[in-house]
Amino acid sequence: MKNKVSNNDTEACLSDNVCFALYTAGNALMRAYRPLLDQYELTYPQYLVMQALWLQDRASMTQLSRATRLDMGTLTPIVKRLESKLFLQRLADETDERKKVIALTKAGFALQADALAQKNTLLEKVSMSEQDIESLRTLCLTLTAELNQK
Repeated sequence: MKNKVSNNDTEACLSDNVCFALYTAGNALMRAYRPLLDQYELTYPQYLVMQALWLQDRASMTQLSRATRLDMGTLTPIVKRLESKLFLQRLADETDERKKVIALTKAGFALQADALAQKNTLLEKVSMSEQDIESLRTLCLTLTAELNQK
């Protein structure tokens, strides 16, 4: 997918492609997050699961999968790893003991305040306005939704 067609004599380059721009921006974002998350021994996918639980604690695996857009095969080992780090626990659902819910522990809740501070540290590294960041977020979500339509 290209975002523009060059009508002049300049040489085409990879950054002319929207997909390349998104790919490199995603990689840069992951590299920026890595040192912030390393201090908690979290990977970015683990951080996504934690964020989802901060928004909705006591979620089912299906709810977590939808929120994070991680498939069950990817999500299950992440949840197990976070449980071994004592950030969450799997509990029997109060309405159906055969089902499990994922619940934050005290350590998992405590991590939230630190994580928000780290997010602000990351935002300080960019000169984009809040409006530009929100516009970028909206455009990415729109692109994702449209590409995922069946």
